[in-house]
Amino acid sequence: MLKTREGWLGCLMVLIFSLPALAQEKQVEIGETEIGMNQYFRITIKVENERLKGYSPFPEIDGFVKRGTSSSTSTSFINGRMTSSQSIIQNYQATREGSFPVSGFSMTINDEKVDVPGFTIKVGPPAKQQQRPSNDPFVDPFDVFKNRNSEPTEFIDVDADAFLALTTDKKEVYVGEGFTTTLAFYVAESNRADMRFYDLGKQITEIVKEIKPANCWEENFNIDNINGEPVTINNRAFTQYRVYQASFYPLNQENISFPTVGLKLIKYKVAKNPSFFGRNRQEDFETFYSKPKTVAVKSLPPHPLKEQVAVGDYRLAEKINSLDLKTGESFNYTFNILGEGNISAIEEPRLPETDIFDFYAPNVKQNVTRSGGEVKGTKSFNYYGIPNEPGTYQLGDYFKWVFFNPEKGVYDTLKSQQVLAVTGESRKNEYILSNDMGSFYDGIEFKENTLSSLDDSSWMRIFANVFILAMLALTVMVFMRK
Repeated sequence: MLKTREGWLGCLMVLIFSLPALAQEKQVEIGETEIGMNQYFRITIKVENERLKGYSPFPEIDGFVKRGTSSSTSTSFINGRMTSSQSIIQNYQATREGSFPVSGFSMTINDEKVDVPGFTIKVGPPAKQQQRPSNDPFVDPFDVFKNRNSEPTEFIDVDADAFLALTTDKKEVYVGEGFTTTLAFYVAESNRADMRFYDLGKQITEIVKEIKPANCWEENFNIDNINGEPVTINNRAFTQYRVYQASFYPLNQENISFPTVGLKLIKYKVAKNPSFFGRNRQEDFETFYSKPKTVAVKSLPPHPLKEQVAVGDYRLAEKINSLDLKTGESFNYTFNILGEGNISAIEEPRLPETDIFDFYAPNVKQNVTRSGGEVKGTKSFNYYGIPNEPGTYQLGDYFKWVFFNPEKGVYDTLKSQQVLAVTGESRKNEYILSNDMGSFYDGIEFKENTLSSLDDSSWMRIFANVFILAMLALTVMVFMRK
């Protein structure tokens, strides 16, 4: 083992000059394998100079439980060349002390397989808290050689060529028309500052509370991984990191106003006089602010169903199990509404009152897809029906659904194109026959139903009065004898 300063320098020079040959675009890094019970073991996947599009699950390790992941991105400008990296860190917490062998495993990163050889993790008693953790990624590995009594390093701030922006894909919408809102952080290709996201989950939760309109329905795109995407703005190259995206649907004519919001990032200062042995950057923070934004909301054109119709671009896909039926024979009919818009707010078609068919309340299913800044989907209404009368019937007379198309600025109707051919006997009198009241009513249609005046029966009134008086007299006599 080399113990002299010259030996260490020689080893370091070999390491430095061999780095370009060993550099990998995709890596799986294993953290400290000797830890205390109060420390995490970590596995990190890293992609350099490309976007992290996907990765396979982190391995399960016997004796450990997963305790969440964290992500980080960084960009730097070294020797006139910009480099970037993205990392996902999986934390593992030990359940007990001991030695835990881990078999070799593979992970797929951006469709490329990366093999990791086996290793052993040793877990000891809880480690004492140190001023600086032993696994601090920013500790210079040769700190032990520098003169700790030397003058403190002076750090300077590097301006960040980056900004935070809240954008919408539309400046003006109708009531009920959707628009997509994106909150993203943009880093210029020429940026020299080294930055990382900080406590992003907590920050986004607070930001959403500020920007989410109270008078809108929200369809959240639920961004889980922050991936950089190249974009061009005013002929300049940027990397866009979308941190929040949602489609909003105004419920009334009140304009939508988004306030200014801030996103706090870790930003590193650099040493004014970098040294070979020493710490050449210092962690600092900077908050980037978006500009306020307003989306105008206008009323729908006049229409009898103006307050009830859905707004969007829709089409009809219908399905029926049979077009040739007999009276009393059931059929299934599905009215599928497909397209772009607020799928969740679509209501079932309103059927007219009819004795020709018995229609039962539909079974409803919906499927919503949020991708590419759009909300699309399907809402299906499955009906069960029974024809009561023979004949040929256009289902379009019963199944029709009105909506407003904001792109065309007009109301439109989805109408069934199915034609039913029904044969058999009429079922009009089936209900009456099934509820026969007996022989008492059998001859009722042959009886006189003309109303008679009581004036024609005066003798009946005289008889009734005499009978009542006789009963009263009899009652009095019985009472007196007692």
